Amino acid sequence: MGPPLKFFKNQKYQELKQECIKDSRLFCDPTFLPENDSLFYNRLLPGKVVWKRPQDICDDPRLIVGNISNHQLIQGRLGHKSMVPAFSCLAVQETHWTKTIPNHKEQEWDPRKPDKYAGIFRFRFWHFGEWTEVVIDDLLPTINGDLVFSFSTSMNEFWNALLEKAYAKLLGCYEALDGLTITDIIVDFTGTLAETVDMQKGRYTELVEEKYKLFGELYKTFTKGGLICCSIESPSQEEQEVETDWGLLKGHTYTMTDIRKIRLGERLVEVFSAEKLYMVRLRNPLGRQEWSGPWSEISEEWQQLTATDRKNLGLVMSDDGEFWMSLEDFCRNFNKLNVCRNVNNPVFGRKELESVLGCWTVDDDPLMNRSGGCYNNRDTFLQNPQYIFTVPEDGHKVIMSLQQKDLRTYRRMGRPDNYIIGFELFKVEVNRKFRLHHLYIQERAGTSTYIDTRTVFLSKYLKKGNYVLVPTMFQHGRTSEFLLRIFSEVPVQLRELTLDMPKMSCWNLARGYPKVVTQITVHSAEGLEKKYANETVNPYLVIKCGKEEVRSPVQKNTVHAIFDTQAIFYRRTTDIPIIVQVWNSRKFCDQFLGQVTLDADPSDCRDLKSLYLRQKGGPTAKVKQGHISFKVISSDDLTEL
Repeated sequence: MGPPLKFFKNQKYQELKQECIKDSRLFCDPTFLPENDSLFYNRLLPGKVVWKRPQDICDDPRLIVGNISNHQLIQGRLGHKSMVPAFSCLAVQETHWTKTIPNHKEQEWDPRKPDKYAGIFRFRFWHFGEWTEVVIDDLLPTINGDLVFSFSTSMNEFWNALLEKAYAKLLGCYEALDGLTITDIIVDFTGTLAETVDMQKGRYTELVEEKYKLFGELYKTFTKGGLICCSIESPSQEEQEVETDWGLLKGHTYTMTDIRKIRLGERLVEVFSAEKLYMVRLRNPLGRQEWSGPWSEISEEWQQLTATDRKNLGLVMSDDGEFWMSLEDFCRNFNKLNVCRNVNNPVFGRKELESVLGCWTVDDDPLMNRSGGCYNNRDTFLQNPQYIFTVPEDGHKVIMSLQQKDLRTYRRMGRPDNYIIGFELFKVEVNRKFRLHHLYIQERAGTSTYIDTRTVFLSKYLKKGNYVLVPTMFQHGRTSEFLLRIFSEVPVQLRELTLDMPKMSCWNLARGYPKVVTQITVHSAEGLEKKYANETVNPYLVIKCGKEEVRSPVQKNTVHAIFDTQAIFYRRTTDIPIIVQVWNSRKFCDQFLGQVTLDADPSDCRDLKSLYLRQKGGPTAKVKQGHISFKVISSDDLTEL
């Protein structure tokens, strides 16, 4: 069963269609009339606009002609630059376009049953976390009989023109499509999670390992139904659409239509001096200006393959404007890569995407205010909403995406399209359950760009542990809604931190409500005991406070272990000490290496300290070999830490 569907303007396609068929009339949408307000906010179009139905534009109109990806699309005299490559990208994966254009065969014109055609269509968009169905009529704006927005080179095909109209209706008018990025559009069409990769910053032409890691990610994304496109950024407006030495266009977006890792047979290994080929197939949505370098149709490499070789290797081209490139040339020629991951379905029952809707709100009570501004506003920053997630293993890539609610529908009222937004990421205590109030020991693990775009993201390989993400607007004291999504191949259990301190409860009152909060960071354990020279020591920490304890990851084969393990405890009294134990992980029975016992009083020094390990039995027990370095902070204000 799919996600719930929302009906835009509460219009239901089947009901409206049946009413029109019953009344023998064509649908005219009362919520998106064929007039200037549906085109622009506050200006008039030069020239006379006539809204026409497809049957008045051409003979034998069709929603889709043949294969949806086989025809070039044209931007149109008033079209939006990002729309055509987004359409082309959508057409690559059938699972996506058949969701955006539901039951396309049922919506198709049928010349054998003209009485069943009602001039009504429906399209579905992923709109701020909800799949939303938009119903439109088939009236399209024209000047002198020509469509003024996007159209197909197959002149009787209308899927893209109708889809663009439905998208314009969803956002308010056609002008609302101005300024959308290609990733904004693809995400709205598909619900994918977008990441932009800076190819130059990644240094993929220099770092061989990174280049093949990139290929692996792209291959996995594409085979799981993701959408990928790339471009060559032009440094100035004058260089837009300027051709490179190898036939590519600057400032132009190309769609990836296939990606292959090919093992070569004995004959071809000798020809290409390689056992494997790493190849990508790209498509120019305009169907012209193809790549003319290695592996192009006119290249030496291509000519050395027979037609049978190409078929056996999968190096085929099914479309005008398609061409193959090696991974090396791909990384060398393109400098911007948009990767849209298919995240709508769990993989083998494992959830790869976590998402939550939230909002920045203003309140006179600082503990209730949730609009603290960016990190520069140190006094109010942590008043923002806070979300915690757990990375269960080292070295996993985590993609974090923050999307603000689109305000384009309010543009007529003079409101900005977007606020400046961003977010900060902190590595926090392994047992944190309550909101952050001050940043004393937390590691700043990452920060997104702060910009007035609809979506900002951050992609990082994170170590095992807990992380708190703080979404912010640049200025404090403003209100808006946002959608936070986190993608990882391992479950991360995203949840909001809403409480500032432990709740007052009968249980807490009976056993004693906490009076002291203590943070501890154990940086390292050094000079640990070895019973004999070739003994393997695999140390780990156990940090205890009363009946609560946390454990660090095991460090392999070292007597000088770096941990940087953080913990936080809410204590009824300082008579309950903090005990830090060091253990050696062994196959059958772990070995105790020593411990330190800390009163951790609020009056204690908060600087980095070092103490020798001791036997069990308290701070006066016998000293053992080794010492730990740590920082401990206690406060009798439960909302300080």
